[in-house]
Amino acid sequence: MTISDEEKKLLLNIARNSILIKFSGEEISQKDLPESNILNEKLGIFVTLTKADDLRGCVGFISTDKPLYKAAADAALLAAFNDSRFNPLTREELDECQIEISVLSAPEKVKNYDEIEIGKDGLILDEIFNSALLLPQVPVKHGMGRSKFLESLCRKAGLPGDTWKTKKLRLKKFSAEVFSEAEIGF
Repeated sequence: MTISDEEKKLLLNIARNSILIKFSGEEISQKDLPESNILNEKLGIFVTLTKADDLRGCVGFISTDKPLYKAAADAALLAAFNDSRFNPLTREELDECQIEISVLSAPEKVKNYDEIEIGKDGLILDEIFNSALLLPQVPVKHGMGRSKFLESLCRKAGLPGDTWKTKKLRLKKFSAEVFSEAEIGF
């Protein structure tokens, strides 16, 4: 999957505008989209909001039945207003936030922990009563190796951090094309 710079800018604009429109109470309309195969594909997507380099919201979909541009708007709204770790975003905060988008590849089963590549793979843990997802950029940003990455994933799922050492977990990996307003020059 390759997303052009124009498509990246468009997705970032859709994400930010969907939040702005929510504050104004208007309906979201994306009627003037350029012809683009990628924007109409049904891919997983996560929208991350940061404020002064601190996480302010991150929500998305591993898969969706909506076109990517609609999923970007939905994920942005959820990250801004429905991430249970944070209070809903205020209008004033939005001006201080950077938006990052991660467009996900289809997940594939992890057969062996050794195949997990830091900086390339995101992980999905899917146990019966415990699940979690960490994007590929998380271990890079926090200086984690494979062991710490797996430990953090277990903890996020509500499991002891060392569960991965004593049990073969049901894991899937995925890659992501990640881009932000800062990178694109907003």
